[in-house]
Amino acid sequence: MVELIVKGGASLYGSIRAPSSKAHTHRAIIASSLSRGESMIYSALLCDDTMATINACRMLGADVEIIISDKCDIRVKGLPKPKTPENVIDCGDSGSTIRFITPVCALTNGISVLTGGESLRRRPMGPLLDALSQLGVKCYSARGDGRPPIIVFGGGIRGGRAEIRGDVSSQFISGLLFATPMANNDTYINLLTPLESKPYVDITLNILEKHGIEVIPFEDQFYVPCGQEYKSYSHVIEGDYSSASFLLAAAAITRSSVMVENLLKDTLQGDRRIINILSDMGVMVNCGADYVEVKGVDGDLRPISIDMRDNPDLVPVCTALACFAKGKTTINGIRRLRFKESDRAKALLSELGKMGALIRVLNDSLVIEGEGRLHGAIIDSHKDHRIIMACTIAALGAEGETIIRDAEYISKSYPNFIRDMRLLGAEIIER
Repeated sequence: MVELIVKGGASLYGSIRAPSSKAHTHRAIIASSLSRGESMIYSALLCDDTMATINACRMLGADVEIIISDKCDIRVKGLPKPKTPENVIDCGDSGSTIRFITPVCALTNGISVLTGGESLRRRPMGPLLDALSQLGVKCYSARGDGRPPIIVFGGGIRGGRAEIRGDVSSQFISGLLFATPMANNDTYINLLTPLESKPYVDITLNILEKHGIEVIPFEDQFYVPCGQEYKSYSHVIEGDYSSASFLLAAAAITRSSVMVENLLKDTLQGDRRIINILSDMGVMVNCGADYVEVKGVDGDLRPISIDMRDNPDLVPVCTALACFAKGKTTINGIRRLRFKESDRAKALLSELGKMGALIRVLNDSLVIEGEGRLHGAIIDSHKDHRIIMACTIAALGAEGETIIRDAEYISKSYPNFIRDMRLLGAEIIER
């Protein structure tokens, strides 16, 4: 068990290179693993979640080599026809991995079993299993509750029409898009409700296009022609706005000057929205072609009202920011936060509340009555990487010392977060 001791009243300064995009790395690994020939993934993110995807693709027959130098590169020799795994596929606590890989397992000849850690086994898979069943795949939740472990009978995907909700997880849609190009017949994926977290599906479509896969999107449907073949491609992974948002918010909370490099202005990442959110809250932000710079705050942080249906990963960081704004901030569209690594709405209410934050959970909204200050406390991480990072940046602006327990779970997405915060001047002790 790792504990963090975070000293409040921090003053940050300097520049940091943003970690590589987790969303792009996952998708590049899977598409490369399904491609004929050799693909390269330069500047990939190596964390617990992407390692789960690498291990899953290896079990399905891909040859994946990790090359560590000053950056992390990955060489992938793909296998267009995935092989039946010889053992259970352990997806760790990576929801992306199990939701992307489950449809791919239907392309094998045999039976695949997928499971993961405690938090992953609580996450819903029912809508994806229902959609696959409509496409001719036999697949089941081992406990019959729509959650992992998952059993998939291979033999291919028939294709045809599948109906699925668009407001549960965009990862379900991406998983179907990875596998159905190799279905026996054309596939039509019909959305029963509007698609939420659409930018993540846009990233999937972009990766598929680079590998020669055609998908035709409509407003409420995706058309996937059958009989396609993935082609090899060399990726350069861009920086991750979701992870970098914590660095930028830390600078805002501490009224500091920080530059985060490796953040492309021209990106499909929906979480680039953090720049507009910070600006609306009174933060002075300067953007270049490949960097974002926070240059302090114009007066006090201002409260805002925002809908986060397309940006659920920004809710923890925005909640921390709102605690330091003076007035009422309302964050709408939080329903899906209850099905992440933790119930994030409840975790934010509990842990930031220990630090003096006034937070209410109202159906699909978080309401934060900001007073511009917090105090140190002993924090439970809920074994959730984004709760750890949100509480860490809140602690930097708080009075006194904060202890965050079970902080090792930060390696799920941003293993170097504490190192990077220290390089910017934060006083954080690990023990």
